[in-house]
Amino acid sequence: MPATTKEVDMQDVAARGADYGEELHGEEMTLNMGPSHPATHGVLRLRLKLDGDFITECDPVIGYLHRGDEKIAENMTYNQFVPYTDRLDYLAPLANNVCYAIAVEKLANLEVPPRCQTIRIICCELARISSHLLGLGVYGMDTGAMTTFLYTFTEREKLYSLFEELTGARFTTSYTRIGGVARDIPEGWLGRVSNFLNQFEPKIDELDNLLTRNKIFLDRTKDIAIISREDAIAYAFTGPNLRASGVDSDLRRDRPYCGYEDYDFEVPIGTVGDAYDRYLVRMEEVRQSVRIVRQAIDKMPEGPYFAEDAKKIHVPPKAKVLTSMEELIQNFMIVTEGPQMPAGEVYFEAENPKGILGFFIHSKGGGVPFRLKIRAPSFCSLSILPKIAKGLMMSDVPVVLGSFDFVMGECDR
Repeated sequence: MPATTKEVDMQDVAARGADYGEELHGEEMTLNMGPSHPATHGVLRLRLKLDGDFITECDPVIGYLHRGDEKIAENMTYNQFVPYTDRLDYLAPLANNVCYAIAVEKLANLEVPPRCQTIRIICCELARISSHLLGLGVYGMDTGAMTTFLYTFTEREKLYSLFEELTGARFTTSYTRIGGVARDIPEGWLGRVSNFLNQFEPKIDELDNLLTRNKIFLDRTKDIAIISREDAIAYAFTGPNLRASGVDSDLRRDRPYCGYEDYDFEVPIGTVGDAYDRYLVRMEEVRQSVRIVRQAIDKMPEGPYFAEDAKKIHVPPKAKVLTSMEELIQNFMIVTEGPQMPAGEVYFEAENPKGILGFFIHSKGGGVPFRLKIRAPSFCSLSILPKIAKGLMMSDVPVVLGSFDFVMGECDR
């Protein structure tokens, strides 16, 4: 009886003196994950080398969303660039606006009044809640938990309604101005924010119960992509990713701005530095942001929402523009030529949801910056991928990316 195909193949392998399994083990495959892939959270391309299901090399490739924001800033007035900051971390535009405005105000040696500072803190912390909700929801979906995604997006929709009432826009808000904010808070808005927080806190507990002790979620995140304290510092990690590795650092507490020194809150710190710790830190940060917003609502001061000594920087109220020649001329000059800034160099960084966002401005005087550079936290977070991806399985990649909670808008700035 003639031998079967399988018998012939095995006999041929044996004749060559090679082990069938080991021969296959030595072959590597190069796989492109992205730039159009749901697990890469945007236009990120990962060039992976695989040995079976195990990653031997990971090369992140960025630049598919590049828009040249830093160069665009050189041809725009300081206020005209505010909408472009919305599109950096487009999940927390309110926080981006505030960071950029404070950088320019530092250049102008301008201090905004207490009411404006308190409004900005509420904006930053609500933006943190909104951004972390998306990060937690998508992270859950990356690990197979679709329900958490629906829960978090429901709460974000409520926040977007509050943002729309405050700024006139849901997504790209462009609310902050150099020297203040675009308009005062609407009547009754603080009460509606408080009502949202009252119903939101039980939802956070429910989300916690769904994920934190979920067996599948634990198996997919614990001891995955561990980043040591030393590596987190060496790769310039900031924000939740840095704190998850055990580094006790938060600019709101260590180098306070906007009056953060007057608020009582805690900074959650991880112990292991794995994908699970990065989730736990963000979950607790949401609760701390709720705590800060409640304090800001209670202590909201009266007074102007823009710096009254910044007449050549902040546009006057619309009512005065329509009734006074002086304010009309002031408005015309600011809109056409931009607020006139002194020459100098400044750098300011703020604790954004993704980490530390920084703006370096070089001014030679006039209405536009000579140079503007942006320090983007997500860009630094992705730089460690080639190191920590080695040895992981292909199925771990969405978990690792979800734990970083990056956004490509500020990577490809």
